[in-house]
Amino acid sequence: MEPSKTVIAISGPTAIGKTSLAIKIASYFSTEIISVDSRQFYKEMSIGTAVPEPEELAAVQHHFIQHKSIHDTYNVGDFEKEAIKKIEKLFKKHNILILVGGSGLYMDAIIKGLDSFPKINPEIREKLNELLEKEGITPLQEQLKELDPAYYEKVDLYNPQRLIRALEVCLQSQKPYSSFLEKKKPPRDFKVIHLALNAPREIIYQRINYRVDLMMKAGLLNEVSGLQQHKNLNALQTVGYKELFKYLSGEYPLDFAVSEIKKNTRRFAKRQLTWLRRDETIKWFDYKTPVNEIILYLKDRMNKSVPGTETT
Repeated sequence: MEPSKTVIAISGPTAIGKTSLAIKIASYFSTEIISVDSRQFYKEMSIGTAVPEPEELAAVQHHFIQHKSIHDTYNVGDFEKEAIKKIEKLFKKHNILILVGGSGLYMDAIIKGLDSFPKINPEIREKLNELLEKEGITPLQEQLKELDPAYYEKVDLYNPQRLIRALEVCLQSQKPYSSFLEKKKPPRDFKVIHLALNAPREIIYQRINYRVDLMMKAGLLNEVSGLQQHKNLNALQTVGYKELFKYLSGEYPLDFAVSEIKKNTRRFAKRQLTWLRRDETIKWFDYKTPVNEIILYLKDRMNKSVPGTETT
């Protein structure tokens, strides 16, 4: 039997316009938004993670925005449990919910469920963290390439948390991390319509560069400066923060740090697109597509009009 509830998932590369589209669609269907952006979970990080503006948050009820501290231990497994619980609660008053965000792993955790992994000996994790602290990220990248070349090709190689997670599973199980992925999981009891926004590469890059300039004008350097004493926390090992920490420590000139933020964000967008393109169920729209056209597509997919609404 077809599920009676629907989740509309909105994906795409960073700075493409996902938040704006999600708010318009949520407003149209009179529903709420589940944020699926792991960088926006932390209350101490606003400017560098492009948290929605106050007026955007006021327009539609959002969940999982700045609900954690950078000092909290929080992972995708924790998020999956909390998000599914929240979705079940929200479905008591809504037939449709919106998911939006650029974190592919976290989106998949809700839509498909997480893969099952062996329990990890804490010593393995500690040694990998020590290696990262003493020698940097390169030895982790090299070790993963040797132990699991398949996952090495698709993981974010500049995300130490993802590298350590994959390596600890490889070392604990003596099997590639990728061998645990994509195993059959129990189906969700809601229908999923997954769409993504895209644009020509040069447009994406222009939008990213412009957004970084706006972040700097909005006070990103001050935000990062206030977090400098916590720069070794996992949550802060991310684009926009790590580059400015290097400026603050005298390692980078400011202009170079900003150019590195732009470059690393462009690389991140490329990895986001690579992740999304492996999912053939996603419906792609140009970032300039009128919202009415997208809503017509959604209504058609749901095989019914939503009572009390009209496409204008």
